[in-house]
Amino acid sequence: MRSLERLLRPSSIAVIGGGTWCESVLRECRKAGFTGKLWPVHPSRTEVGGCPAYASVDDLPEAPDAVFIGVNRNATVEVVGALSLRGAGGAICFASGFSEALRELADGADLQAALVEAAGDMPILGPNCYGFLNALDGAALWPDQHGLTPVDRGVAIVAQSSNIALNLTMQMRGLPIAYLMTVGNQAQTGLSAIGNALLDDDRVTAIGLYIEGLDDLAAFDDFARRARRCGKPVVALKIGRSESSRAATVSHTASLAGSTAGSDALFRRLGIARVESLPALLETLKLVHVAGPLPSADIASMSCSGGEASLIADTAVGRKVAFPQLNPKQRNALSEVLGPKVALANPLDYHTYIWGDEAAMSGCYAAMMLGDVSLGIVILDIPRLDRCDPAAWLMVVDAVKAAGRASGKPMAILSSLPETMPEKFAADLITRGIVPLCGLEEALTAVEAAAELGKQLSSVPVKIPGPVANPRLLEEMDAKILLKGYGLRIPESRPAESAAAAARAAEEIGFPIVLKGTGIAHKTEAGAVALDLRSECEVHAAAGNMPATAFLVEEMVTGTLAELLIGIVRDPAHGYVLTLAAGGILTELLADSASLIVPASKDEIREALESLKIGRVLKGYRGKPACNLEAVVSAALAVQDFVLSAPVEEVEINPLLCGADFAIAADALVRLGED
Repeated sequence: MRSLERLLRPSSIAVIGGGTWCESVLRECRKAGFTGKLWPVHPSRTEVGGCPAYASVDDLPEAPDAVFIGVNRNATVEVVGALSLRGAGGAICFASGFSEALRELADGADLQAALVEAAGDMPILGPNCYGFLNALDGAALWPDQHGLTPVDRGVAIVAQSSNIALNLTMQMRGLPIAYLMTVGNQAQTGLSAIGNALLDDDRVTAIGLYIEGLDDLAAFDDFARRARRCGKPVVALKIGRSESSRAATVSHTASLAGSTAGSDALFRRLGIARVESLPALLETLKLVHVAGPLPSADIASMSCSGGEASLIADTAVGRKVAFPQLNPKQRNALSEVLGPKVALANPLDYHTYIWGDEAAMSGCYAAMMLGDVSLGIVILDIPRLDRCDPAAWLMVVDAVKAAGRASGKPMAILSSLPETMPEKFAADLITRGIVPLCGLEEALTAVEAAAELGKQLSSVPVKIPGPVANPRLLEEMDAKILLKGYGLRIPESRPAESAAAAARAAEEIGFPIVLKGTGIAHKTEAGAVALDLRSECEVHAAAGNMPATAFLVEEMVTGTLAELLIGIVRDPAHGYVLTLAAGGILTELLADSASLIVPASKDEIREALESLKIGRVLKGYRGKPACNLEAVVSAALAVQDFVLSAPVEEVEINPLLCGADFAIAADALVRLGED
């Protein structure tokens, strides 16, 4: 791996070019307090941005640690080559017109390849990249204004959108951002390598990712596991749909796992918390920066208003956040502080009887923290500083600090509106070790995410998908026989080349039987499935109505209590994605599914099955007998074992017929490549 040490933490910065962008880099470095050397390079100007200029890279006093290249795309390749020969520490390639512009510029991919070749062992970020901000050391290789201020420690954010990154610098939520990185086209140095480099800085407490697509699955796996070992939480906002997962379209599984299911499953596997909005990303990073991962999503909520108590309780509906009931110890302690007029509950409305009494408020908050909770939240909206006196509200802060000290548990102050958490107030809370949270929805999302980060990480490595050469769709009978060899139970079956042969096969198997037309991917939609046939005449008639000339005759499985789907899709971006879902012809309509990354453990599969809505049916619903869950888990493991040992593009069992003592694959689809 190329070291990014000199690039990210430079003692000298060169700026190539003379336009507004380059002058902005020099201005922002000075504004950020950069104390190293600033060297503009321009072939005809004697100064750029108030600094003496050098005519060429070769004229620089020494090899620069970090370089911002602000010239056109063709000149960028030449400059990168010169910097590499000079021994520079790394460069930002600002120019566009490379592989991101293939539709507009036919030579974009070739020019990007030439850029990477010119760089050699020198790290480059981009092209089509804004650069980065290092607020710890004042290095601002950034061609625009930004909102970061110097910090001693903080979170790092890596973004695949330069404009999103710019917007994030303008946040006013008190989050200390130590690094703000953009990656551009990731031609040479991608998100994973940058993440690994940021882990090396002890001043970085957590890492946030804005992801459009992963650069390299194996490298990302390595980064995520290393982050976990370093004790630095990773929070991701992943957008978009993976083209690689959409490429597999034969099975229902591909539809269920074709959007964000693969990335969600991968992040869970790697111990990365996923959020779905920029505010949630910032709030989660704030929470883990101050408090770290949480052992659970059980919290105590305190406010002096019944409205606020009700609002946070309602906001938590449908989430994994919980408000544990008060135990006797909490009740006794609260009664002593609040008296008989206050109804004791979690969330707690402690009314305004103790407002302005710091000792009483501290006692109230500390009493609430005597329960089995991971975080204490005090809801407090600061009045407008330009119109009101906040003194009485600020008294709450000392009470919260005392409660945290007494309980040894993290505490947060939550404003129901972002506007009622002034930036300076939020920053001051962080210095006191209190989490400033803005907005009820985002705060509870942050709690959920921090609890996910507190879970134990699987030590089993992700199965990295290799190439699958010439994948072909197997006939159903061949697919079933293949999977049977891995332990999957299948019905007794016979192939038949005519209606008459199908009738004879049905007689051999014994009625009732199922008749299927072969060579058809989605048989039910095509009218190529007939169930519960009980005579040779019925078989003849059913065969005559099917759009097929060859058939598969199977025993009719009775006693089915539930139908499931078990499928695995090869997704090069995220690994092999195992999907468990309610099965049958309505599987996509029901959209009752859970996804895991292969290989998944027996416990993970069982937990995923139980998380489904149909999981209640599997365990016995309204007096019905339970399905044999162990048999279902074994069926999923059999499919997984097959994928782990063969060049598979996708495999699907739909339906898996589940009964009190069986789990039988009624249909199987396999796209298999060449060895």
